[in-house]
Amino acid sequence: MSGPRDAQGPRRIGIFGGSFDPVHAGHLHAARAARSAFALDRVVFVPAAESPHKVGVRMASGAQRVAMLELAIRGESAFSVSPIELERGGASYTIDTVRNLPAAIGESADCALYLIVGSDNVALLPTWREADLLLARVQPIVVHRAGDPRVLLTDLEARFGRDIAAKMRAGYIELPPVVVSSTDLRTRFSKGGAHTIDVPASVLEYIRAHHVYGAKA
Repeated sequence: MSGPRDAQGPRRIGIFGGSFDPVHAGHLHAARAARSAFALDRVVFVPAAESPHKVGVRMASGAQRVAMLELAIRGESAFSVSPIELERGGASYTIDTVRNLPAAIGESADCALYLIVGSDNVALLPTWREADLLLARVQPIVVHRAGDPRVLLTDLEARFGRDIAAKMRAGYIELPPVVVSSTDLRTRFSKGGAHTIDVPASVLEYIRAHHVYGAKA
């Protein structure tokens, strides 16, 4: 785990990608924990245009997901939203975002990039586009939910080598179990459920006002 940032060193930028359909309390808790644990200067939420692993499941538009994210992070100056993948369109590949995001958000090309991923995605890393180059460029932050089985890194070491496996080990942070998911929230909204314990009040108000996921005002 990284210590305090050297004021003269490169800025530390967290990249948090996902569908955010909708953004919920678990996402925000993970982002705050990652920023604190790795002394990140900022965390950039990057909503996906189309995840290669989640084709056909999204229900809110890109504009709606950006709006909900902006409401969710209002007042947190270290958090921001980038529509870079939405503007690019098509399937969202993390390597493309990593290459283009620093310039898009006004950061230097040599900034330190920290990729925030859930522990459930670790096993999929070998299938990601240009995974070797991606993991060489970023420091992964693996948000591991307490109670979930710890991913064995021996397989990743065999695939990517000792240095990358060491990066993965250094990037693990453990959080309490997350009892909310975007899939569950979409179902609950369609049935008139969900509360501010699950999503920020401003996001809940937006979903109801715009009838996202079939929610009623």
